[in-house]
Amino acid sequence: LQGPRYVSPAPNGGFVVSEECGDVKVFTSSRKLLCSLSSKYRHRFGNPAGVCVDRDGSILVADEQRRTVHLFPEHGAPVCLVSTGLRRPAGMACSSFGHLFVADAGENCVKVFK
Repeated sequence: LQGPRYVSPAPNGGFVVSEECGDVKVFTSSRKLLCSLSSKYRHRFGNPAGVCVDRDGSILVADEQRRTVHLFPEHGAPVCLVSTGLRRPAGMACSSFGHLFVADAGENCVKVFK
C-alpha cells in the first residue's frame, strides 16, 4: 500500500483501503489484492478518503479533493451519490437502514444522507 488512509470491512470477509496516492484497493479475506477501483472502473480519484461498503456489497468512497461521494457497484459503472454540500469529506459509514454518514472535516460536522 502507498499511504493507506481509511479502511472498511467488506461483507465477504475482505476489506477496502483508500490510499493517499489516489487509489482504493480491495482485498480478499486472505489479504490478497482483489482489484484497484481506479483500474477496474477507469475512475480517477482526486484524494480518496473515507470508504465503506453498503449492505449490497457496493463500495462507497469519499473524495476529499473533489468533494464528492461515489458508489462503485460490483457490476456496472460508478454512480456519484453526493456532488454538492461537502467541504472536506473524510470518514464514512453506511447503516443497515440505507443511511450514509459522512464526517465533513471542512464544516466540523457529520452529514447524513438517505
